[in-house]
Amino acid sequence: MKSAVENLNPTRVRLTVEVPFEELKDSLDAAYKKINQQVTVKGFRKGKIPARVIDQRFGRGAVLEEAVNDALPKFYTEAVNEAELNVLGQPEVDITELKDGETLNFTAEVDVRPAIEIPDYSGIEVEVDAIAVSDEDIEKAVEELRERFASTSPVERAAADGDVVTIDLEAKVDGEVLEDGVASDVSYTIGSGELLDGIDEAVKGLEAGGETTFTSELKGGSAAGKEAEVTVKVTQVAARELPELDDDFAQLASEFDTLEELRADSRKRLENMKEYDQATQAQERVLEKLLELVEVPVPEKLLEDEINTRKHNLEHHQLGQMGLDLAKYLEIQGKTEEEWDAETKEAAVKGIKTQFVLDELVNKEKLNVNQEELTEHLMRRAASSGMSPDQFAQAVVEGGQVPMLVGEVARGKALAVVVEAATVKDTNGEIVDLDDEDETEGSTETAETVEAEATEDKPEA
Repeated sequence: MKSAVENLNPTRVRLTVEVPFEELKDSLDAAYKKINQQVTVKGFRKGKIPARVIDQRFGRGAVLEEAVNDALPKFYTEAVNEAELNVLGQPEVDITELKDGETLNFTAEVDVRPAIEIPDYSGIEVEVDAIAVSDEDIEKAVEELRERFASTSPVERAAADGDVVTIDLEAKVDGEVLEDGVASDVSYTIGSGELLDGIDEAVKGLEAGGETTFTSELKGGSAAGKEAEVTVKVTQVAARELPELDDDFAQLASEFDTLEELRADSRKRLENMKEYDQATQAQERVLEKLLELVEVPVPEKLLEDEINTRKHNLEHHQLGQMGLDLAKYLEIQGKTEEEWDAETKEAAVKGIKTQFVLDELVNKEKLNVNQEELTEHLMRRAASSGMSPDQFAQAVVEGGQVPMLVGEVARGKALAVVVEAATVKDTNGEIVDLDDEDETEGSTETAETVEAEATEDKPEA
């Protein structure tokens, strides 16, 4: 077999392959054997029909077609390996010449990973938000904890903001009660915004036994997005009582003995959260700077497939779980379909470029993924998917996605290397050290998250 490569553009090549006919022998034998098992000829036992009889009865062309279909993948793979190509997707194959007993010639056009030159990235500089935890932040956190420990007690008065009401609901569309539009004994905190638009105004002022009707657009269910006439009946009004902010509350709500210890712990937790947010911000901005430094051509077919995949996942999976269709989602986002298409394309381009650049960095820096790193990443992915580690691992193995997970970890490590080499300052002009020994594991984990978000598409709620 002889093969040659022609570069059509930076991301696509054409392979020209010439195969001497004798190299088709194994595929021809397999073709005769397969046809033998599929047909019957009077006077011959099944599977024992001579080749010349098959040629006479069914045509030599049918045999050649079967043999070529069997042989093409093997010769294509050999040509790819011989040229050391990193191909993407399936090739477009064209048989240019097939002479019985002489030769098989074909071409194969396929997308390939572009050659990428990674420049010196040590000069990257980015600015991130400074870490600042105010007394107001601490009091807000303590107040939120206090809200969680609030108690309720029934009252004989009209419902007001902050009260917890028990209600019965009935929704009608076009005068008909919806099958899934009836609910009883629903507990609702007035002002929380967790139910229908307009319900706060409807129930405020009602006492137990009071009833009213209002109109609202349904957010989910069989009539999601439609205007409904909703009847609400209040069966109980309860006032929320917050515990006193004292040492007793600290002992009730935490492992601490005093309120001051609880506040100190809240400060530490908030600082840790802001440090994580700061690290994520640094990773994102360093990645953006890195992508600006590198020229990355994007294969057209790969981009088209990526855009279609993102659209399909959004429309048929993510929005379905949110009880929305694309039109309603765009209405909520305040976007036209053209704007959404443009954003989807931009995100797809960034995702492809990110993967190409970080994969090249993995090779350049000779980064490897050990079993412990892969296991830790698998545990994180399992937690985010709501599956147990064993269930997630089984799904990954059965789906042949282990290489995908290895790639995610490796790209996360590559991004962490670039961040380590970059200069990161906060808005106060102070150098941010993201390389503390205690934070190394968290930094790599954050990099994996940033890399994954750059290569995936998620709807904004």
